[in-house]
Amino acid sequence: MTTTDSRQPVHVQTVEGFGTVRIDPVDPDRDAALIHEWVNEDRARFWGMGGTTVDQVREIYAHLDSLTTHHGFLVRRDGEPVALFQTYDPAADRVSECYEVQPGDIGVHILIAPAATPEPGFSARLFVALNAFALNDRTRAVAEPDAGNEKALARLVRAGFELGPEVVLPEVDLPEVFIPAKKARLAFLSR
Repeated sequence: MTTTDSRQPVHVQTVEGFGTVRIDPVDPDRDAALIHEWVNEDRARFWGMGGTTVDQVREIYAHLDSLTTHHGFLVRRDGEPVALFQTYDPAADRVSECYEVQPGDIGVHILIAPAATPEPGFSARLFVALNAFALNDRTRAVAEPDAGNEKALARLVRAGFELGPEVVLPEVDLPEVFIPAKKARLAFLSR
């Protein structure tokens, strides 16, 4: 499914041998059905949104869109949606209770879309653009995938991240959002 966005992208980069990567802010109304498809697959169980409805996904990303510290992005390669990317200010997130946040840190989450045919080297080449975007005006990216998500950890290491300690991210229970505690593995990438 090729989609276009009339808004300005936040990042466009041509990656040699891969294509043009475009990063756009998530539009909760337009993108909820697609994101719902992705997050409800078993392979996305670590994303923590399994069992959600399209309306719930729309509400989650509308809430995220209202924040100044957390941002959701739909990533396309040559017009095709290929990933969901989120960035956040670690000082305004529960991860700040698990490590010493430094000036210039940015938190990142990545969910790569399911592929009909696996493409060797896909995530490594996609990370070229994602890392360039995340570290454009920052000095260090921090990721905190589920400690049991071996594929995500291996993908981060291949993308240049250094693994840090296992931590337990505390539960968040606010009127607008509930996030259960999570055993995570920190990973860091310096510019």
